[in-house]
Amino acid sequence: GLSQYSSDPRTEWDLNTYSTRDQVLEAVRNLRYKGGNTFTGLALTHVLEQNLKPDAGARLEAEKLVILLTDGKSQDDANLAAQTLKNLGIEIFAIGVKNADEAELKQVASQPLELTVYNVLDFPLLSSLVGRLTQVLCTRIKEKSNKNYAGSTVKDISVNMGPQLRPTDLKISAVTSKSMHLTWSPPLRPPKKYQIVYYPSKGGTPKEVVLDGAVSSLQLSNLTSHTEYLVSVSPIYDTVVGDELKGVTSTLPLSSPRSLRVSELSHNSIRLSWKAAQGATQYLVLCSAAPDGAED
Repeated sequence: GLSQYSSDPRTEWDLNTYSTRDQVLEAVRNLRYKGGNTFTGLALTHVLEQNLKPDAGARLEAEKLVILLTDGKSQDDANLAAQTLKNLGIEIFAIGVKNADEAELKQVASQPLELTVYNVLDFPLLSSLVGRLTQVLCTRIKEKSNKNYAGSTVKDISVNMGPQLRPTDLKISAVTSKSMHLTWSPPLRPPKKYQIVYYPSKGGTPKEVVLDGAVSSLQLSNLTSHTEYLVSVSPIYDTVVGDELKGVTSTLPLSSPRSLRVSELSHNSIRLSWKAAQGATQYLVLCSAAPDGAED
């Protein structure tokens, strides 16, 4: 599977889109470069929520590897998103080109760094990594698969458990200009944790909350007023992330003062009064002379 990213990640093809080596190579040849910013954290979250799902071809019993290729420093928190993946047992390999930040690559990548971090000066030099990277990836998959099956940690999970891993009935209530309350119904198979991601639909840094799997509600605070928010709730299991539950709603606009009244006029003063705006801590009053011909 492959996704490109800038300020908005885009899935080019899923894990189950192609079934032969030739099909994948043809897709790579037809790939068009996506220019733009470098929101690596958002991209890693996209991979977790969209590409590593059963519907996208992620097999529950298979090892999960993510190869990050970047030529710049991330403009959001890549480390937080990477840690979420690593906590789920997903191994990250980080490859930097040109202006990539090596310190960030080492933060994002899994241990041991001598096997998972690579950095080259220009794109043509990437070809020099192919042989070693292929060998390392195959070896890591074999090691992890043997370890898991020896401990029978994933054998008891049915491949056809998609509906059992999906929460339902997301409800968004008690919406104010700064907050909202989320509730949902847990999936049939209780998750270990929930990952809640929320961000403004017109762009903004996603924020993430991780809850214990026994909890099925959350109060979101410190939101921006009069803004549409996208919300997703993903159940997290030992070896897989279940299908996410999505919702969208808008915060209320800030309350305005009402019923402005003018009284006690004199040659150099007026008195103003109004009905209070809920939650306001101060008021800014602007006064200017009306232009010639306009009503004072």
